[in-house]
Amino acid sequence: MENYEVNKKLSMCGLDCSRCADYDNSEIMHLSKKLSELLKGYKGLARLKSENVPIFKGYSEFEQILNHFAKGTCSGCRSQNVKCPLECHAKDCQVERNINFCFECSEFPCDKQFEGKLRERWIYRNERMKEIGVENYYIEQSQLPRY
Repeated sequence: MENYEVNKKLSMCGLDCSRCADYDNSEIMHLSKKLSELLKGYKGLARLKSENVPIFKGYSEFEQILNHFAKGTCSGCRSQNVKCPLECHAKDCQVERNINFCFECSEFPCDKQFEGKLRERWIYRNERMKEIGVENYYIEQSQLPRY
């Protein structure tokens, strides 16, 4: 895999944007679209089933979430269409310091990036990329659950 491709998929902080539930070309988006198509018209049956299986009373909410995932609303942290809910300073640093990932910065790990468990995971991801290389890291983490 070309480094350019990996850089498009991984954010500057090391998260894999391409596997995010909101990414506009993710597997989650494609599977959600497919499931949404397969379930077209199911609302009526869900209403009938809800009489005996109470969980189906929440089908409308499920349908709304599924439709949200099917839209793919974010193009990733390296794009202009970023919808990530995390407060991340890495994108600014990338521009200011002309780096691709946080570990490439002489000030890594800085104090302005994340707190608590999120900070620990950010440091681990970047140290791992530095240790085994960005492409190997991408392959390694792509075998793990995203969330």
